[in-house]
This record gives sequence, C-alpha cells and structure tokens, in this order.
Amino acid sequence: MSTDFPEGSAIVYCEGAFATTNGKTAHGLVRRSRRYRVLSVVDSHHAGADAGMVLDGREAGIPVEDNIISAYRRAREQDDEPTHLVVGIAPDGGRLSAVARSDVRRAIRLGLNVVAGLHDYLNDDPEIAALAEEHGVVLKDVRRPPAVDKLHFFSGKISEVSATKVAILGTDSAVGKRTTAWLLVDACTDAGLSAELVGTGQTAWLQGAKYSIVLDSLVNDFVAGEIEHAVWSAWNEVRPDVIVIEGQGSLMNPAYPGGYEILAAGRPDVVVLQHAPAREEYDGFPGHPMHPLDRQIQAIELISGRPVVAITLNHEDLDEDGIDRARAEIARSTGLPVFDVLRDGADGLVEVIRDRSAAPR
Repeated sequence: MSTDFPEGSAIVYCEGAFATTNGKTAHGLVRRSRRYRVLSVVDSHHAGADAGMVLDGREAGIPVEDNIISAYRRAREQDDEPTHLVVGIAPDGGRLSAVARSDVRRAIRLGLNVVAGLHDYLNDDPEIAALAEEHGVVLKDVRRPPAVDKLHFFSGKISEVSATKVAILGTDSAVGKRTTAWLLVDACTDAGLSAELVGTGQTAWLQGAKYSIVLDSLVNDFVAGEIEHAVWSAWNEVRPDVIVIEGQGSLMNPAYPGGYEILAAGRPDVVVLQHAPAREEYDGFPGHPMHPLDRQIQAIELISGRPVVAITLNHEDLDEDGIDRARAEIARSTGLPVFDVLRDGADGLVEVIRDRSAAPR
C-alpha cells in the first residue's frame, strides 16, 4: 500500500446523495483525506454551497459543483489540475446506477483516473475498461478483494497484541462509526498517546488509513483472519498505545449484521457504541424498528465478554437542546458516559479509554 500521500487531486462524485446516508464515502473525504487532496464535491442538489457547511455547518473550503464538467473546469481555472474522480456514493448493495455510470464515462473522457469503492467493479465493465484504456487512465476498484493466496486465516496471533484495542461499534449502519474512530485517534494523539486506526471499509482506505481491509467484500472464511492480521500488523509495525478498530453495520441490523467478527477476531479490550437517538428504524429499511439501546449493549457484552464503556452520539435530526436531552437520558438509562464527539471533540472519550485500559497516563 502506498504511503506517499497525497496520491492526487480529486473531484468527489456524490450526485443526489450528499448529506444523506448514501453519501457517507463523500462525507468522509470532505472531513478527512490524506490519500487525495479533495478539490470539490459533485451534487447538483447542493451546487454552489461549501461542502463542509452542508455537512457539518463548518466551512471546509470545498465547493459543491453542479456536475463533473463544471467541477473540472473550475479546478483548471484555478490552476488546480484534477487527477482523479473518486466515486463518493455508497448506495445499498454498492451498485453503480445508470446515471453514475454515464458520469464515470464522462470523467474518463476528461482524462481523470477513477476510483470506486462499489461492488460493481469498473475494471470488469467492458465499455468502461475499454474507454479507460483509450484515454490512458487508471481504474481502481477499492472493494476488489486480494487474491485468495494473499488472504490470512485466523491464527491466534491477536493474543500477541499488547496495545489497548478499542472497537467503535454502532447501533445501525451509516451512523458515524468511522468518523468517531478518526476523532478518537486524533484526540489520543493530542493527549500524548500513539494511536492507529484499523479501517474495515472502503472509505477508511480512501481517507488514507494505513491498516485497512474492506470487510464486506472478503470471502467469509478469511474475514476473521484479515481483521486479526490488520490489527496485529498495526501493533507489530508501529507499537501504538491504542488501536482503534472501525466497526461495520451493527449486530442487529437485518441487512448489515457487522461486528461479530470484529469482536471475535479483533478481541477489543473495550467497546464504544455509536448511536443515533432520533432514528426509529434501521437505515434504509422502513418497517424494521431499531432494537433498543440497552439490548444492543447487552448483545455486545454477551458476545465479546468486554464492556461497552461509552456511548457516542450521531446528532442527526436533533437541535442543540435535543442533543443535550438525549445525552442526559442515555446517561441516566445506561449509566455510561455519553459524548457527541463531532460537536464537542473526543478528549473526554480518551479519558474513559485511559481509565478502563492499560493505556499510559
């Protein structure tokens, strides 16, 4: 994996999905990216706005453009030559829509390399692959798994890892686990603790996480081994004080029951649980009510034998008063500390990790 960052200057494609749960890859790149220097986001629904203002109410200096052509022209007018189009949509099932496919072809004709984290592999599309060859650009399918002979089977070497391992799990998919994980890594660093993120999805890789797998595209027999190997590699090569493991889906989500292998193979010392109090149903699945928070905590602790030590909030659909009320109610009902790390930072969460682990003071 290259560590010579940034690898290029990117237009992030998120047509019709920015500021929705299907735009979470673009959201991650707006908030943080070492692998690419983000020039703009494409979504005609928010054209003319600053991407950070749309997402978090804070200027990011990243404009939202109406289409790929306008994004490309704007960048060149500012002497900022784009090199990549990064597909920033993350639709259910990871499929490339007809509209997105047409826009990918348009980007290739502009001479942009295209990077996608979907289950529809660009290199397997004869028309797109031929067009890329014609225009001399590279297609990168982030979700394509390594060859089987490059994968790792669980070996037990996770027991060698002496760093404090923190799993950031969630009560739903697209709930902010990765964002919280990065903010915790940053706060650990600020507090004098060395920390590494183990990414488990395509967005963490796109953001530049050095130790990454794409869990949902792996052959099931090797999922546990790849999680173990990523965690062990971070410890073996860097010897950090803290290893933060990004969660996937949620234990009880009907479509994305992620987390079992992370608990079993990553063997975290503690778990932080990300929760969106205003959600009543699982994301994208109306009629499937979310399981109560206390039951999700019980399930995690039963499976892992490790404690949930804090709740972190996704404050979607909550105003400031609503956030404070939710924090107070969750703290009362669970007896756990509750943080909105996106709004308030993760310093308090670091202290919880220190108090419940072997991390140095």
